[in-house]
Amino acid sequence: MKVPLQLDRPARRLFDRVFRPHATVDRQWCRLEMNEDIAAVIASLAPGGCDAVEISGDRHGDQPWRSYTRLAYPEFDLCASVAESTFDVVICEQVLEHIPDPWVGARTLHDLCRPGGHVIVSTPFLIKVHNEPDDFWRFTVPGLRLLLEKAHLDVVTLKSWGNRACARANFHHWVARRPWQSMENEELFPIVVWAVARRPGSGSSGPGPVLIGRPSRAEHEG
Repeated sequence: MKVPLQLDRPARRLFDRVFRPHATVDRQWCRLEMNEDIAAVIASLAPGGCDAVEISGDRHGDQPWRSYTRLAYPEFDLCASVAESTFDVVICEQVLEHIPDPWVGARTLHDLCRPGGHVIVSTPFLIKVHNEPDDFWRFTVPGLRLLLEKAHLDVVTLKSWGNRACARANFHHWVARRPWQSMENEELFPIVVWAVARRPGSGSSGPGPVLIGRPSRAEHEG
C-alpha cells in the first residue's frame, strides 16, 4: 500500500503504525515463509538427538536439542576463528552478508559440522543495507549454492521467497504482515534466500540426508 504523498509527518507516522507496523524477527513479513520452512527442517532433524550450534543468534535455542551452543561475534569470528568442536546441526541465519570473506565463513561452517551433519544458512537479497556492523554481500539462489558447494557442502534444499510489494514495504523498517498482504512468491524478486546443506560422510548422530520443508503459505492460502 502506497503512502499518500500529502500526509504530513505526524499523519505519516500514524499511517505506518496502522498499515506498516514494526515487527519482531518472528513476525516480519519478509521472513514468514523462511521461518516456517526452517522450523519444519529443524523438526525433521529430531533435535533431541542433536548437538546444535547457532552463529551470532539465539532464535533456535529453545528447541529441545541434546545440547545447544551459541557462538557470537566478536568472540567467534567466522573469518578468523577455528572450530574447536563439531556439531550435528550448524545454524547461520542472516550472518554471511555481514562478514568480509563469506567463502572463508562458509568453510568455517563446514568445519563446525560433523560429517553427516547439516548446515542451515539464510541470507537476504532485496533488503536495504543494514550495517550491523557492516553489510558487504547479497546472494542469489545460484550464488548461495556456489558458496556452499565451494566449502565442500552438499546442498540438500535451496529456496527463496519475496515479492515486490514486500520489498517496497521494508524501505523504512521491517514490517509485520497484514492479512490482506500477499504471500505470493515472485521468483525474480527474492527478498530472502536459504539453504540446508550436508557435510559428506558419516559420524553425526542426527538423521541422514533430508529433503524436507513445508508447502508454501501461498499454496495454503490459494
